Amino acid sequence: MDAQEGTQQSQQLILAHKVFLLKHRDVPDIEKVRLKDEVLNTVKSNYMTPYYENLVADKVLDLDHSVLDSMRAKNEEEIKKIDEKIADAEENLGESEVREAHLAKFLYFIQIGEKEKALEQLKVTENKTVAVGQKMDLVFYSLQIGFFYMDFDLISKSIDTAKNLFEKGGDWERKNRLKVYEGLYCMSTRNFKKAANLFLDSISTFTTYELFPYDTFIFYTVLTSIISLDRVSLKQKVVDAPEILTVIGKIPHLSEFLNSLYNSGLTEQIKMDRCLHLHFRFYMREIRTVVYSQFLESYKSVTIEAMAKAFGVTVEFIDQELSRFIAAGKLHCKIDKVAGVLETNRPDAKNALYQATIKQGDFLLNRIQKLSRVIDL
Repeated sequence: MDAQEGTQQSQQLILAHKVFLLKHRDVPDIEKVRLKDEVLNTVKSNYMTPYYENLVADKVLDLDHSVLDSMRAKNEEEIKKIDEKIADAEENLGESEVREAHLAKFLYFIQIGEKEKALEQLKVTENKTVAVGQKMDLVFYSLQIGFFYMDFDLISKSIDTAKNLFEKGGDWERKNRLKVYEGLYCMSTRNFKKAANLFLDSISTFTTYELFPYDTFIFYTVLTSIISLDRVSLKQKVVDAPEILTVIGKIPHLSEFLNSLYNSGLTEQIKMDRCLHLHFRFYMREIRTVVYSQFLESYKSVTIEAMAKAFGVTVEFIDQELSRFIAAGKLHCKIDKVAGVLETNRPDAKNALYQATIKQGDFLLNRIQKLSRVIDL
């Protein structure tokens, strides 16, 4: 994919986001007309025949046989040229030139949206690659393919491959870039805590512009941190972080959301985000958990009516909400229905550790007893 080097987002990932918006039911029709033209122009300029056929099958674009035929002819012409270069390199040149020719074919398959052939050609190119750095670059291309198609199995395997390669060597710049890729994968698969930690580790070393601009990176970092960090850590690592302070004002609604945990404008941004939209309801539940926890921190006990009034909702709503969160272990309090009172019972960290140790000890003893019975037999 393009933009492997430099400060520009990959054109393929920009295209994928536009296609996502075209399929989104909340995007206005007038906006979809513009997006459709932009998607078609990108597809035609990159001769993306296989991807065009997929979009036609999904009813995102209309079938134009003349466009399809011209793109297919161009693909055949380019692949023939590349195959001739590969044959020439294998016959007359060295291993480095052979690898470069195979790499060109791999990148061309990515360009035209030929996923399966690109992955087949990736294996051929990997076999021609010796240097760890070059192998890592191939993994990054593989990760970009994964994010283009939202193929989480491919992304997960590619991350594991990258980590194995780093055991053999690898520079810090590529290691830091991998953190952002893994963070995006974790966020996209609802592991917000790990995503937040990986993003925060990458704030001062961010160079992964092929995935998204720095503003988007900060947007993801703040969103994942809010529901993952305690208040002290959030203030130290996010609220007061100079790297975030310099950018957060440029991102609509984000500063207000970070400081007040309320802004309807930001919820629309989450709904329209390709990586976050599937987790919108889950994320908003987590946000409500954070808000309720912060409210209850100030009280040993509080009436349900007072809490409902503070949030501008009915007593019945807050009762149902809190019951769900308490049952799920998200909130540490209990409801006295008779008195209409909430009583907090904050967990003691030492007591929790003690209970966990006892539980693990019982589990270990049970395993030992089972093992001893097997040995006795």
